[in-house]
Amino acid sequence: MSTKECSRCLLTEKDHPEIRLDGQGLCDICQTYDHKVHRLNERGLPSEKALDKLVAQLKQAGKNQAYDCIIGLSGGVDSSYVAWLTSELGLRALAVHMDNGWNSELAILNIERILSTLNIDLYTYVIDWQEFRDLQRAYIRASVVDIEVLTDHAIAATLQHAVKKFKVSQIISGEHLRTEGILPPSWVHNKMDHANILGIHALFGERKLKTYPFINYYHYRIRQKTAPLSRVALLDYVPYNKAVVKKNLTEKLGWRDYGGKHHESIFTRFYQTYILPKKFGIDKRKSHLSTLISAGQMTREEALEELKTPAAAPDVLEEDKRYVVKKLGFSQDEFDFFMSQAPVPHLAYPSVLHQMRKTKSLLMPWK
Repeated sequence: MSTKECSRCLLTEKDHPEIRLDGQGLCDICQTYDHKVHRLNERGLPSEKALDKLVAQLKQAGKNQAYDCIIGLSGGVDSSYVAWLTSELGLRALAVHMDNGWNSELAILNIERILSTLNIDLYTYVIDWQEFRDLQRAYIRASVVDIEVLTDHAIAATLQHAVKKFKVSQIISGEHLRTEGILPPSWVHNKMDHANILGIHALFGERKLKTYPFINYYHYRIRQKTAPLSRVALLDYVPYNKAVVKKNLTEKLGWRDYGGKHHESIFTRFYQTYILPKKFGIDKRKSHLSTLISAGQMTREEALEELKTPAAAPDVLEEDKRYVVKKLGFSQDEFDFFMSQAPVPHLAYPSVLHQMRKTKSLLMPWK
């Protein structure tokens, strides 16, 4: 039997077992992507008029605040460009950084150059390393796919904590639908599922959690719906081409490229280039490249050619493995054992999604 594959993106039945193709061979994930892009187009995005209106709203909302908005800053391309944009637009931004112990030297250098060049204030929240290591060890033992939930959840929670601490109600995210909108659901888990984090840690963790920041899923969703400026995807309002943006950041801010998407984190680089392919058979580049194809920023042929190259050079991969395994406190044999275990679904453990199915109609009627 032949394997189903999308006629546009790089996803196949192997990547997305529930893949559904339409009459033109377009997969259901691409169809959803196109629908979301269509909704952006209906809102007139990107457009200078919509951007001007948004900036005016942000300045009005922030007129009695120390800052007009909060931005997350990791040193990666998207967050760095958001920082540059807010400065260009005359917005008083507070940069917020969550330090989980995995920043690369290049990411730190990028952050320092951005802050000094743009004169942006920084608030950093540092998670106790022993706690974060214990959480990552627990997730590796649990054999779940989305270990990055721990970082993404902590970033969202840190931003919300900064909202309360600095009394700034507007968060500008580095999300961009057109270049990030294609991802098989089996590759990730809900980033706001605090119950899943607590449940997995209770089963496999060894330390008490005192500094890891949590955000309640229900409170997060309700805030999203009731406070329209609480989280703004600024990049959707402007023309955004990854290659052009990287060139501009390099020339104007002295920013340096770190390679793959989100590779500003040493662990994320290792997770995407080693853990995902080896244990779960996932090449995350398929998602990133597929979205660029759909956004018209790369051809399918160019993407397929890029996939022929290794995700990371063998010597870098081996060096990363030694470093990450040692930093996590595993022996090589222990880590290899966990890599050999069969994957376990996130929903095999406690999850807010179990309860959400029972209470969704009451708590979240917009769903």
